[in-house]
Amino acid sequence: MFAQFLTDHLLAPKYLLWMWQGFQVTLLLTLLVAVLSTLFGLILAAARSTTQRVFWLPAAAYTSLFRNTPLLVQLLFWYFGLPSLFPEGLMAWLNADHVLSVAGLFSVRWPSFEMLAALCGMVCYSTAYLSEEIRSGIRGVPLSQSIAAAALGLTRVQVLRFIVLPQAVRIALPSLLGQYMNILKNTSLTMGIGLAELSYTSRQVESETFLAFQAFAVATFLYIAAVAVIESVGYYQLHAGPARYAKGGRG
Repeated sequence: MFAQFLTDHLLAPKYLLWMWQGFQVTLLLTLLVAVLSTLFGLILAAARSTTQRVFWLPAAAYTSLFRNTPLLVQLLFWYFGLPSLFPEGLMAWLNADHVLSVAGLFSVRWPSFEMLAALCGMVCYSTAYLSEEIRSGIRGVPLSQSIAAAALGLTRVQVLRFIVLPQAVRIALPSLLGQYMNILKNTSLTMGIGLAELSYTSRQVESETFLAFQAFAVATFLYIAAVAVIESVGYYQLHAGPARYAKGGRG
């Protein structure tokens, strides 16, 4: 009964399952890109904040290169351009299915080449943007704190790790959340290299059913729901988190 209702008023369960699977790919890619880009962004921001040219000059060049070229072009390079330099045997291995058994308890499937290319392209692109947000947060940390930490005997690396970066991330959190939302939305561009994420599967559903409104309405709802979750987490961190710490401090 419910399946028939969905078929009559929205999409058949089979097509909804397609889109749910595509949404899972979107979420996985978003999570991986967000985590890796944040880690690399911290390193890049630290390199750009130093006074040594050997560090900040390559970091500045990297940021300029990846911020000033379209993401789709970068994805096409990772998927079509770079592999043309690989040996045929390596490409055959990358495109083949591989299953890794972990201690005989469970199996992990090697990701498709489309996923690997999308991950590399989006991480390189997003790192450049996240590093700038973190660098802005670093600038928001009073210089007097770094001077005081250095006077206590901390090295430059220790000052960045223990004093500056934790505060910088907290200051930059609203901007970082905006970038995470952009990462989620930018995953739709990976359909250009054949990754079966949400936009790709919604297009496949539309092509097979000719129900364009229903297919893209479901996709839109899922994107909005994911963005709403990110916004909710950000709201909690910005408001409930400081209140909790303040309450604990008074106790």
